[in-house]
Amino acid sequence: MDFHSSRRRFSACLLFCLCLMISISRAYGTQKLYIVYLGEKKHDDAALVTASHHDMLSTILGSKEEALASITYSYKHGFSGFAAMLTDDQAQDLADLPEVISVTPNQNHELMTTRSWDFLGLNLDQQPPNLDHQPPNKLLQRSKYGEDVIIGIFDTGIWPESRSFSDHGYGPIPSRWKGVCQLGQAWEGTNCSRKIIGARYYPAGLDKADQEANYMSPRDINGHGTHTASTAAGAVVEGVSLHGLGVGVARGGAPRARIAVYKVAWQTTKRVQLSSIAVLAALDDAIHDGVDILCLPIVLNDDSFGALHAVQKGITVVYGAGNSGPRPQVISNTAPWVITVAATKIDRSFPTAITLGNNQTLVGQSLYYLLKNESSSEFKPLVHGGSCSGEALNGTIINGKVVLCIAENFGPTQDILPDVITNVKSGGAFGAIFALYTIDVLSSTDDCLGMACVIVDIDIGFQAATYIGSQRLPIVKIEPARNITGKQVPAPKVAFFSSRGPSVKYPTVLKPDIAAPGVNILAAIGDGYGFDSGNSMSTPHVAGIVALLKAVHPHWSHAALKSAIVTTASTKDEYGNPMLAEALPRKVADPFDYGGGNINPNAAVDPGLVYDIDPRDYNKFFACNMQKYKICNITTTLPGYHLNLPSIAIPELRRPIKVQRAVTNVGNVDAVYQSDIQSPIGVKIKVDPPSLVFNATQKVHSFKVSITPLWKVQGDYTFGSLTWHNEHHSVRIPIAVRITIQDFYADVA
Repeated sequence: MDFHSSRRRFSACLLFCLCLMISISRAYGTQKLYIVYLGEKKHDDAALVTASHHDMLSTILGSKEEALASITYSYKHGFSGFAAMLTDDQAQDLADLPEVISVTPNQNHELMTTRSWDFLGLNLDQQPPNLDHQPPNKLLQRSKYGEDVIIGIFDTGIWPESRSFSDHGYGPIPSRWKGVCQLGQAWEGTNCSRKIIGARYYPAGLDKADQEANYMSPRDINGHGTHTASTAAGAVVEGVSLHGLGVGVARGGAPRARIAVYKVAWQTTKRVQLSSIAVLAALDDAIHDGVDILCLPIVLNDDSFGALHAVQKGITVVYGAGNSGPRPQVISNTAPWVITVAATKIDRSFPTAITLGNNQTLVGQSLYYLLKNESSSEFKPLVHGGSCSGEALNGTIINGKVVLCIAENFGPTQDILPDVITNVKSGGAFGAIFALYTIDVLSSTDDCLGMACVIVDIDIGFQAATYIGSQRLPIVKIEPARNITGKQVPAPKVAFFSSRGPSVKYPTVLKPDIAAPGVNILAAIGDGYGFDSGNSMSTPHVAGIVALLKAVHPHWSHAALKSAIVTTASTKDEYGNPMLAEALPRKVADPFDYGGGNINPNAAVDPGLVYDIDPRDYNKFFACNMQKYKICNITTTLPGYHLNLPSIAIPELRRPIKVQRAVTNVGNVDAVYQSDIQSPIGVKIKVDPPSLVFNATQKVHSFKVSITPLWKVQGDYTFGSLTWHNEHHSVRIPIAVRITIQDFYADVA
């Protein structure tokens, strides 16, 4: 045998074996979940989009069968992409394809996307039994996840194809339902289901141009209504993410509740249009249709008395407080017969590292992620853009650079950022660092669309500006956002934008009633999922929780449900410290920020005592001609603080007064409660009797609250509380009192 020929055959054999080993290693290495983002879908047919995902993955894995086995979820409606189990090499091969925008490892599974429900204690059992996890929440189990409770959503409509509205596993529509599925543009009868059991739309008042810009049907073109509906009652959806950020499970507060859609808000060229006529008509229909809860994440200039009609028919009505904070006296929807909801922040943040050229690391927050061609972050030139107005940037070359923008005016980010982002993007900047008063409404950076946009506070902005001034060629590197949840993030806090009391229209009624998560909430938008912030997000949180309570206590009145959530709310953060409120400056929160406090659903299901109200009593206190479509001027016939509300507000305390309240025992039949009084500064409060004894024959107790001014002064509001407690329950109501010595005068000097 020729020696050289044998060597060649041996070398060839060795090369083949090495190639085979490499191939096996690439195919069978350690796999993990990756999110492959492809941008806009190329087909309107979802089946074709899914097929294209299978074909793409087959070219990497070698066969259609392996692709089908690897792929976990196909994103095929709002955008194109998929989640799949891949090795690192396979992920890199996908990233090298020209049509792929990004390939991101599933490193954020712990976020759960709708983190707010876990933060509120409504943990959903989605873990295999051999893993360490929290058991399913008792309230969710007792309520059967809100099964068959009907929530009416007043908003911009709904996108029925979203996975959040799947009716898989649902039984027949409740027989009490009398609503309709109103057909229209891009809306067929099949768009209603056992989940979306009814849908109506109210286009009256829209001009022709705006009609052409909307779906003339219950279909949502804006995304707002889809987001709120899925927050209140979205089904359990696994594999949700936003560009690979926050992969996990999305769900509503009452995931088995039914949804009725009332499209009353419409997209126009400048804003979302909402008319009182439409809302009243929808309220009238909703009363007929048989909804249990009305969720109105909207702001009206008038308090709709249609809501009072709904309450008097046994429907719970939940409104948002508005987004005009942190100024006082700007709260909306303050009628005493509705639940008015403030917004708070949850225990989640998205810290983003900013490394300066001198190796100093600053931290902001963002939703920034790397594109598929970016294996790691790189240093970029850094320039100071001042306020980043068109005038400030005039003559500044920002193409390919990161721009530092420092706000000249304080205010909500939605009022500051849109123009700044437009100016920076039009200049071709790589990214921007926005220095604002401390606030973390990251959804305001949505318009950045892939550009690295980071929000920092004024202190961080000053440090970055100082560095720029000290360098001839300043540079900066922005890392992708990370996710932090839990006690590392102090929460809850009242959101900056959340409208504050006291009510101008009803000063003898303490508003808001309750606070709930409303900042950076991830929920359905179209066929995808996105973040949004506002009282529109906190309102459906309360609606979802009320649905759970109503499922457990179907015979409780609207007032009893409202009392349960107000009197059991928390005024502390997770460390037991008083809640804070974002303001100018940040301060300790008070009842005009959060009402009773941050909602606590697990305590609300068993409140012990409730402050109930016969809904006809509202007519004794607030005179109005109750016509079907009438919004009237209200005259208060009696001070509102005499109504049996779970709060007390005295706007003019000049001499001692007595306020009567009554509580109904809904806990153990035999129970004794003691009173605990925290008097407002400058005020003495006494309760008679100081203890209450309940038994089988004595289920309701009345008591009197004596309120006496200790000072003679034209003062401001001070706050206190009255709590009835025993070893099992703590039933707390907030108190707000202002001492005066003369009629109201302008407090402007």
